[in-house]
Amino acid sequence: MKKKNLAIIPARSGSKGIPNKNIRIFAGKPLIWHAIYQAHKSNLFDKVIVDTNDREIAEIAIKGGAEVPFLRPAHLATDTAKIADSVELLLHRLDKKFNYKPEIFCLLQTTSPLREVDDIKTCYKEIIKPNVKLLCTICETHPRLYNRDSKGKIYLVNKQNSNSTNRQAWPKGYIENGAMVYMLKTDFFLKHKKFVTKDTVGVIMPRWRSIDLDHVEDWILAETLYKHRSKIKQKFKLFK
Repeated sequence: MKKKNLAIIPARSGSKGIPNKNIRIFAGKPLIWHAIYQAHKSNLFDKVIVDTNDREIAEIAIKGGAEVPFLRPAHLATDTAKIADSVELLLHRLDKKFNYKPEIFCLLQTTSPLREVDDIKTCYKEIIKPNVKLLCTICETHPRLYNRDSKGKIYLVNKQNSNSTNRQAWPKGYIENGAMVYMLKTDFFLKHKKFVTKDTVGVIMPRWRSIDLDHVEDWILAETLYKHRSKIKQKFKLFK
């Protein structure tokens, strides 16, 4: 019997940085269609579901090839609502109404159109390993990562003990990237209800594909990179 794998694409309404960004046209298509296409093209999922509170988003998602069996409740579509809560509800609804419980599910953010199908496949190769329960994509950042307190003073977050200002003297630093592929074994998620724990495995993606569309300048940069992505790949090969 074929294993059940689910792709979940969260797409609530109410974006403030870029209004209506989930359905705004990116490279000739509604932004959400890129995530739907990537999920289908990977051939990993028997269901591709968009989790939204908005009927217009739902209609566009269905036209793009996704399922929208439920609308997300309003209290789970606020700025402060946790995505883990909406995913948990969706999984319970699918189980109750359709007797459908995936072994693995993948969370694909709509705001990452530079993510590629191979990125999703790479994550899947990792999650099917027996000792891996959950993972997320990451990208390299500066090894010295700071926070800033209320008085404006900065302090190291990663607490590395090195007096060197030489970047090469520090271990590499990583952050969750804009592409945000989260892939989890469902039983583990329903037990812990978190996307990141001490057991999370990080799958490295290139920085240029890791843009998250939060602001207008992100959108402009992402469209430029998307347009020239073939040339970028060729340049990477030359620099290796």
